[in-house]
Amino acid sequence: MTPQIEKLEQQLDSFNSAQRKDALAQLWDLARAGKIELAEPTHEVNLHAHTFFSYNAYGYSPSKYAWLARKRGLAVAGIVDFDVLDAVEEFWAAGKLIGLKRCASLESRTFVPEFSTRVINSPGEPGIDYNMGVGFPRAISHPLLTQMRQTAEARNRELVRRVNAFLKPVELDYDKDVLSLTPNGNATERHICEAYSKKGDANFWKEKIGDCPSDPAKFQALIRAKTMKKGGPGYVQPDAGSFPLLTEMNKFVLDSGAIPTVTWLDGTTDGEKAIEELFEVSMRSGAAAINLIPDRNYTPGVRDEKYKNLCDVIALSEKHGFPIIVGTEMNAPGNKFVDAFDTAELKPFVPVFLKGAHIIYAHSVLQRESGLGYLSVWAKKNFKSVAAKNEFYETLGRQLQPANEDKLRGLSSDVTPANIFAKIN
Repeated sequence: MTPQIEKLEQQLDSFNSAQRKDALAQLWDLARAGKIELAEPTHEVNLHAHTFFSYNAYGYSPSKYAWLARKRGLAVAGIVDFDVLDAVEEFWAAGKLIGLKRCASLESRTFVPEFSTRVINSPGEPGIDYNMGVGFPRAISHPLLTQMRQTAEARNRELVRRVNAFLKPVELDYDKDVLSLTPNGNATERHICEAYSKKGDANFWKEKIGDCPSDPAKFQALIRAKTMKKGGPGYVQPDAGSFPLLTEMNKFVLDSGAIPTVTWLDGTTDGEKAIEELFEVSMRSGAAAINLIPDRNYTPGVRDEKYKNLCDVIALSEKHGFPIIVGTEMNAPGNKFVDAFDTAELKPFVPVFLKGAHIIYAHSVLQRESGLGYLSVWAKKNFKSVAAKNEFYETLGRQLQPANEDKLRGLSSDVTPANIFAKIN
């Protein structure tokens, strides 16, 4: 890599949006001139990459992730952020420029009354569910978004206050030490851990939390475990009022033109052991897709309980016709850029993962350009079964190229699926 290219790629992570946009334009010009090699599209996808608008362990902006995904040849790439849609428009524009199939999602914690006594996918927290909206067509303003952002900030400030009292004389100034790590003021626990890791020395941390690993990832994880998670001085057990109800979040997702999405951890909790019940509860408020983090669910060469659970939840998702969304998060150091799809454990599921990715891409474009997305009135009118709907959106997602997305703009509700294919072919 030349110094010029390296500098431009570093500039993609600037907190200045104009600098990011300029760097991406220059990199694309160099690629078109043959000075940067771009891989041909592969069978790889990552639809669950956090950006620096919530927390990316490598500092990736939406433009940086789009660029690296295009260089790598991901068939489809997707971002997700906690509680905000701040990255959506930048990621959409970046992908359009460089020819990347893409989608944008949002993740948050919700409360599920039907599971109030059972842990679902938030360890040690009965009734609390990490929930997603997938395929947002654009960034919007919404009262629930405002509420989630304000609640998260208040929760973070109280967390820092409690942890400061424990770590004294080491203290964080939330505005100076934490918010400075974010481009738009949306801090997470991981930002707070990073800020604390820059304070004190090894002797201090050994005294306070028992160790001071030299590996930054292990050090930050230990700070989080010892001070912010259950049993730590900063932890407060969430209850029914700590987060929005699942039904509230799913309604917001539907109102935004996105797809309410179940999230899966590894099938070992009481809540996830009742996965069919969880599906039913989620579907009653509109859930129609599922998100998996494959890397958490298997060890190469090992067919254990978690891998069996992964196989089972994929089979159940296929039974319900749920598009399956996969990715590696990248919100902790050491997370892969993309899953190892060629392993013996994941290879059988690659067609299923690709199908889900293409469905969400096609939904995102049709919803953005014409309001004809996966859960639209148009889709309900034109497809008599979920299988038929999935086949249409998957085929469209495979055939459609970013350069042709504009051809789907402003379509009327009378357009037929055949008309749509005719427009892009």
